[in-house]
Amino acid sequence: MSDATLSPGLAPAPIPVAAARKVRRNSHDERAAWGLTAPTAVLMAILLVAPTLAIFALSLTDAELGSSDWRFIGLDTYRDLLSDRTFLTSIRNTAVYVAIVTPVSVALGLGLALLIEAEVGLKSVFRSIYFLPVVSLTVAMATVWQYLMHPVIGPINLLAKMLGLPMLNWLGSSDTVLIALALIGIWQSVGFNMVLFLAGLTAINRELYQAAEIDGAKSALDRFRLVTWPMLGPTTLFVVTIQMINAVKVFETVATLTQGGPGKASEVLLYTIYEEGFVYLHTGVASAMAVAFIAVLVVLLIIQTRVLDKRVHYS
Repeated sequence: MSDATLSPGLAPAPIPVAAARKVRRNSHDERAAWGLTAPTAVLMAILLVAPTLAIFALSLTDAELGSSDWRFIGLDTYRDLLSDRTFLTSIRNTAVYVAIVTPVSVALGLGLALLIEAEVGLKSVFRSIYFLPVVSLTVAMATVWQYLMHPVIGPINLLAKMLGLPMLNWLGSSDTVLIALALIGIWQSVGFNMVLFLAGLTAINRELYQAAEIDGAKSALDRFRLVTWPMLGPTTLFVVTIQMINAVKVFETVATLTQGGPGKASEVLLYTIYEEGFVYLHTGVASAMAVAFIAVLVVLLIIQTRVLDKRVHYS
């Protein structure tokens, strides 16, 4: 019934006091929430959104660092990238690097976590030892690895010679340089993955193992297959995602040890972007590469997350 049809002696029912207080409290909470999130939202807009939009805008021009004569060229740079041999080589090398480092480092991190969790004594000591590569300076450790992999005086080759194995030019041969960089990446990542898996293992209810043993899971392998692995599903998804992101971002070891050589055999995507933007000063080209890099990374992460998430739900 509309207000016009109300009788003169009738008035709208007053809002209950409790409801009015609830409305005011919700309004106050909403304003407080916006006030608390506003600084973070502003910082994200300034530090993340604005630079991303600026990079995309630069990718549509032929901008060069130090030059004021810029022209809008649209998507021409992106079309040129599809036939750019260096760019395609860097994508291939990055994909190979990620394909080696991610599964191996995740598997080793899980294995070390299981060993440390099973061993009662010296847990903190082993955690510290395996986590040391994560907190070490990448450039300093790369220099150490350069000595270890030296073709003549390197301890790795000297050990191989003692065992009757061939001595390899790990960082100087196009056949082995990417494998050598992947080994360094695995060494850097295992400790971090181990700590994440240890956190997941400690969250598993021990009563599940007892129930599985009662149901017939007598061996450690059966308990891992029936209890540990399914319960580690969310942790595994997180570890694989983080590891893949870190592997795609490889840069320091390449810049320190190989500079993309020999013959661009170790040219990875971030190093190519660095060279185009800060060595050759091709800002527009480097921006287009960065946009393509972000797009490929986002697509891969979405696919990976969906696939692994389905496995977690169905396991």
